[in-house]
Amino acid sequence: MRYVSTRGQAAELGFAEVLLAGLASDGGLYVPAEWPCLSDGVEGMTYAERAAQIMQPFVGDDIAAADLTAMCVDAYRTFAHPAVAPLIQIGDDHFVQELFHGPTLAFKDIALQLVGRLFEYVLAQQDRHVTIVGATSGDTGSAAIDGIKHCSYADIFILYPNGRTSEVQRRQMTTVDSPNVHVIAIDGSFDDCQDLVKAMFNDAAFRQRLSLSAVNSINWARVMAQVVYYATATDHLRGEVNFCVPSGNFGNVFSGWIAKRMGAPIGRLVVASNANDILTRFFNDNDMSTRAVVPSLSPSMDIQVSSNFERLLFEINDRDGGLTAEQLQRFRASGRLSIEADQRANDIDGVFTAARLDDGETLDVIRRTYALTGMLLDPHTAVGVGAAERVQPSIPGVMVTLATAHPAKFPDAVERATGIRPQLPLHLADLMERRERITELPNDLAAVQTFVERHAHR
Repeated sequence: MRYVSTRGQAAELGFAEVLLAGLASDGGLYVPAEWPCLSDGVEGMTYAERAAQIMQPFVGDDIAAADLTAMCVDAYRTFAHPAVAPLIQIGDDHFVQELFHGPTLAFKDIALQLVGRLFEYVLAQQDRHVTIVGATSGDTGSAAIDGIKHCSYADIFILYPNGRTSEVQRRQMTTVDSPNVHVIAIDGSFDDCQDLVKAMFNDAAFRQRLSLSAVNSINWARVMAQVVYYATATDHLRGEVNFCVPSGNFGNVFSGWIAKRMGAPIGRLVVASNANDILTRFFNDNDMSTRAVVPSLSPSMDIQVSSNFERLLFEINDRDGGLTAEQLQRFRASGRLSIEADQRANDIDGVFTAARLDDGETLDVIRRTYALTGMLLDPHTAVGVGAAERVQPSIPGVMVTLATAHPAKFPDAVERATGIRPQLPLHLADLMERRERITELPNDLAAVQTFVERHAHR
């Protein structure tokens, strides 16, 4: 399997090179040169075995099948539920797929527990050391840190928007006592953090000097691992399945698009947004125009510029990297992007739809779902459940809403809606008493680069 950049100027790479590179040298994102077909699952397969089977074509000859399977088994052994991503029925044709049973209680664990092991495997083979930099709106940071904290071949620097995560999210990052972990609070929004990370990658000399790598969903391996739970859900449910996905950076729902492209029986993909509704406006009204980021009860979705949308845009443009780069440059300059009607007909309309919930509606969904089912939803999952309920009358068939975080990660919102404060699992019970390690920095590239260079081991 070879990989190409969405901007068309970077050299093709193999899987191991793409894993370590993260962002392409031309600023684009890597995608497979061709999409493989999805293999049928075998009766009795565990989640780990199915994951290895689905991902092997993307990995190719870079990792032996037995080694990939062993890494999957080791990664998913860390999950509290034996099914890893269980399906829970909450309505006649509505299921929730719980993706939060990993060590940091968010769906990012499903990819990042594996990605950490992939890094260790490849870096050990090459006897290399890398400096990982990433931006987080809340959950990616803690999941990436947990996946990398024992990796002796990598330092990790995570940037997050100061004051714009939940306390549980922040403490899951800042209380990890490992010498290769560095957590940076940036005076700005998630989009500012993401821009700083991309700027570091686009500084060729800095990137080469520190051997930069990424674990954000700009890294192809993250997206690849997320394809699996779409496939396992369709393995267990009969007929065509629709998915509703709480969306911020677009990587999760794009993984669903890949699963559909590979042949999984997926009907519609519903993009669920909070007040930061740029994706809903684009899919429903062809209005992709940036606005100021609004803090919400679902902070992991407080994003205006969704990195992974670039991968879909590349497909919409019939894999024309030059056109994709030109459109993104105009979008950066003007804050506005539009897609021609014929392109929408082929790649968007009939595949994607979207819905938006504000904070009041989100709280109402948490309250109502608990009253009807006894299930506590975190605010991100509640946005998804509410969006699914809104569009279901016009979309026939089974709907699966992805539950992206454990309710205890957002106890204030859940308690506000239901009067019940969800408790953290035993392994995190003392989280609020642990000592934090944080570095606060301005939204300034030079300041961030100076800090990273000073603390990275080379």
